Amino acid sequence: MLPRGPRDLLWQILLFCGAYWVYRLVRGQVFDQSAAAFANARWIVDLQQTLHVFVEPDIQRWAISTGWVEGVGSWMYLNTHFVVTTFTLAFIYLARNEHFYWVRNMFMVAMGFALLGYVLFPTAPPRLMPGLGFIDSVSDFTGVSSDSDVNALYNPYAAVPSMHVGFALMLAISMVRMTRHTWLKALWVLYPVVVSFVVVVTANHWVFDAVTGALVAVVSAVAAQTVLSRVRPAQWAWEPEPALPAPARAG
Repeated sequence: MLPRGPRDLLWQILLFCGAYWVYRLVRGQVFDQSAAAFANARWIVDLQQTLHVFVEPDIQRWAISTGWVEGVGSWMYLNTHFVVTTFTLAFIYLARNEHFYWVRNMFMVAMGFALLGYVLFPTAPPRLMPGLGFIDSVSDFTGVSSDSDVNALYNPYAAVPSMHVGFALMLAISMVRMTRHTWLKALWVLYPVVVSFVVVVTANHWVFDAVTGALVAVVSAVAAQTVLSRVRPAQWAWEPEPALPAPARAG
């Protein structure tokens, strides 16, 4: 049983798919900015070294030395982002529909902020800087170069912010608010932490990227809560306002 009928479901699918493809197309327009991307990556390295948080090479070396952490991380990077995001959004729509439109708006705002980051601050990921000791563990795991099809829909320089982390945190924010069981809340709290570890251990993102991805998620949640919810409180609030009963007609 669809909560608002097939027409609403089709509209939500079209809205998400349309936003996602616009997101990919705009993100892909900066795939040829390699000079700026590597300059920005070196700025991030300098910043993290100044702050004494340039830990990515040590984390990846440790993961490789275990013999299994790097492989698990690569598998998770390839598989969990799309699957967990899609199934969780479907669950919210079908089972917690009263909250779905708030969550949807949060994701839309986040994708807009992310596109600004990709266009204004193209950044090379650690895996493209082997001189600093990094390896492309996902490429080694699959046997396929992750940069073999750089094009208008994909580019390796869309690293800031990390929307793997941003999406994970937005899902966690939503599910923690609506989940009653303590153990489920704990799992959702851990989920963005695990995703942050995965994107760093596979050399797909700097710590800086993970932090900015989390910041985008928090700002987008605040925007959905304090701005968009007030625009259409009956539809877009976390707890939609109940419709007023129709006035009784005089006999």
